[in-house]
Amino acid sequence: MTKTLKTLLLALALSTYGNAALAHAEHGQPQYGGVVAEAGEMQFEVVSRDGQLTVYLSNHGNPVLATGATGKLTALVGTAKSEFDLKAVGDSHLQGSGSIPAGAKLLITVQWPGKKPLQARVVMR
Repeated sequence: MTKTLKTLLLALALSTYGNAALAHAEHGQPQYGGVVAEAGEMQFEVVSRDGQLTVYLSNHGNPVLATGATGKLTALVGTAKSEFDLKAVGDSHLQGSGSIPAGAKLLITVQWPGKKPLQARVVMR
């Protein structure tokens, strides 16, 4: 194999790898200032602000429709347990009322009609 052909193949391989990495740049990264938890291919970003809890739904950085979905957020702070009901209020998020302090351990459960519930865990920052 000639040196030029080897160089071209190496450049092609590196450019392909770089594009694949960029395609998932948002994966696992908070987009709304919250904390991100994963459940299979789904990501849940939990934001607690001004007495409102919002859980944004995405799949590899792409919004997932929340239509018909319901959820529950359970927060553990020491031995104290709080539960918050979540309802679909926008295209790709669920909301409920409440506040969660930093350090709380969260269990997020989201379910669409006719599907198994998805669960994820994360610690609030």
